[in-house]
Amino acid sequence: MRGLAILALLVGLGLCVAVGAAYCSPVPLGNWLSSPRASLALARGENPYPVRLTRPPTLPLSAMAQLGRAIFYDPRLSGSGQLDCASCHDPRHFYGPPNALPAMLGGPTLTSQGARAVPSLMYLERQPNFSIGRDPTIGEDDFMPMKPPPANAPRVTKTALDNAQSAANLVPQGGLFWDGRADTLQSQALGPMLNPVEMDGGSVAILAAKLKTASYAASFSALFGPGIFATPQALVSEAAFAVARYEIEDPSFHPYSSKFDAWLEGKARFTPAEMRGYLLFNNPAKGDCAACHTDALRPGNRPPLFTDHQYEALGVPRNMALALNRNPAYFDLGICGPYRTDMTAQTRYCGMFLTPTLRNAATRRVFFHNGVYHTLQQVLRFYNDRDTDPAKIYPTGTNGRVALFNDLPAPDQGNIDHTDPPLNRHAGETPALTRADEADIIAFLNTLTDGYHPPP
Repeated sequence: MRGLAILALLVGLGLCVAVGAAYCSPVPLGNWLSSPRASLALARGENPYPVRLTRPPTLPLSAMAQLGRAIFYDPRLSGSGQLDCASCHDPRHFYGPPNALPAMLGGPTLTSQGARAVPSLMYLERQPNFSIGRDPTIGEDDFMPMKPPPANAPRVTKTALDNAQSAANLVPQGGLFWDGRADTLQSQALGPMLNPVEMDGGSVAILAAKLKTASYAASFSALFGPGIFATPQALVSEAAFAVARYEIEDPSFHPYSSKFDAWLEGKARFTPAEMRGYLLFNNPAKGDCAACHTDALRPGNRPPLFTDHQYEALGVPRNMALALNRNPAYFDLGICGPYRTDMTAQTRYCGMFLTPTLRNAATRRVFFHNGVYHTLQQVLRFYNDRDTDPAKIYPTGTNGRVALFNDLPAPDQGNIDHTDPPLNRHAGETPALTRADEADIIAFLNTLTDGYHPPP
């Protein structure tokens, strides 16, 4: 009877069972033999090794953070008088964009298109400063649920940059914005305020004048003394710092309240599709997603952020819905510019963009730095078909040839990742994922959406 019960669980996970056929399990058969207890838990949708997560403390907002909240929601600071931080980083959309536009509209009349898709402001409390150094993930064992793992459990893999730097495993990592040009949330907050195609605040002097007459101006006096208004640069800097404190202190920016978090703590069960997707997410022969979107617990049982904070040149296709891209001479080179100016000579990093967290990604309607895709299915098809069937990804030129990697100049296309699975395949080869695999990975990604409430 016990064997039949286990068999029923395996069938529920989608195993291939037929007369004379072998079992086709997302948990390799050898793992069942070496770790039957953990394997049985996985088959039931449970975490075999539940933990108690260490979340940021939930405390009343400081006076500085309360000031930052008022600034975050103040449209008066924009040139149009209609755009605040929350217009692009909407709390109802997990502090990401509220629509599927490839880039938000701003400027004095809300008709100026931005240059890049809006990233989420969530889960930045542990974002490191930008640096180029040794890859800290090389050699890590990041496959979490089978810990201690069976000897033959699959492992996510990631290779250091495939260029002259690879011998030293030097990789760009950390920073904010898609190109890492800001190291602090304070700097990040100030950027959109002054950007002429975003909030279009005009200048530090103009922003300071508006802050001086804001309904919350008394908070500046209480925190810094009335003399703060005499120095516009200091006033604007403190305003940006207050916004940063709001983003650090308010728990809505980092609740860790997804089904995945509940599963880590043993308070939720995955459905068969979610479990299959989770295992595919970690399997280097299939999705290998966790190689960059790390899903292992961090030291001190801190929840995973689903990013390694590093940069990749993926070669996503050019998005002609961006007005800037209608100029054939314009290219967004990420770390190399044009919006970051201190790394233009570091051509080995051209075309690289920050790996974002996948938390709440299932709620987004715009993906990648240029907003070229609008569904998770399109994103997975890109990874699956980029090299095996590039005609599905890139346009065909007038010469009848597929315009591969058409959003990067030819000299920079050598930076594109062809090493890490599933981007190591070739034209005509079988893709890493089946359509069913893609659906299962999407089912798992939906477990990363915050606001999960376990059934009673």
